[in-house]
Amino acid sequence: MDERAFYKESQTTKPASLNCPYCRTSETYQLRWLVRTKIPKLPGHADERDRAKFAKAASYMVLLDDKIGCKNVRCRKQFEVSGIKTTAFL
Repeated sequence: MDERAFYKESQTTKPASLNCPYCRTSETYQLRWLVRTKIPKLPGHADERDRAKFAKAASYMVLLDDKIGCKNVRCRKQFEVSGIKTTAFL
């Protein structure tokens, strides 16, 4: 059984304060996250190995944005999102 069958997926946005490395301005950006929530009950066609995987599974979020554009009108350069964990457990 595929591990993705253990989760419901949805997308959400969370604010993060980031500094542009080019113009050094600090702004709040809305970053996109993929939220994987563990389903409450295992599907019926699972075997013992799948039950063991399901017991260890936990809900988590994965950061989708790796680059973001600066909000400063004079800069507008793309920079990498750093200083933020790419995976967060719920």
